[in-house]
Amino acid sequence: MRKTRNGITTKAEDYLERIHELIETKGYARVSDIAEALELTRPTVSIMVQRLSQSGFIDYEKYRGLRLTDEGTRVANRIRDRHAILTKFLTMLDLPEEVVARDTEGIEHHLSGETLEKLARLVSFWEKKPAKLRDALAAAGKFRRRKSS
Repeated sequence: MRKTRNGITTKAEDYLERIHELIETKGYARVSDIAEALELTRPTVSIMVQRLSQSGFIDYEKYRGLRLTDEGTRVANRIRDRHAILTKFLTMLDLPEEVVARDTEGIEHHLSGETLEKLARLVSFWEKKPAKLRDALAAAGKFRRRKSS
């Protein structure tokens, strides 16, 4: 399994992201909730939850709920922010919603901090100056048409 720059696997990041979302929306997260959210079996989720607990990312007691530790919350927030920046960026490129969702999931674990920072700045710039975004998209469209001719 590939480890991310957080030092954990991409799979573990997915778990932390879902656990954080569940806690924010429902106020708690249980193994069954995580299994449903990730479309996995409860035994599979239990194994990863135990690993995350041993690694210090969550506090977990069998047959009870779980909560993120401070470190788990820090990592989950970073994952959420990375996801949000990528989603905004790809949405700004006027891609279909399903493409944005699929590509965000595919890219988010493999992006360097430097690239993410540049994308965040670009998203912020385009949010403040939407005409510049329209100009960039129009120029890219013209370039694409000219090149293929």
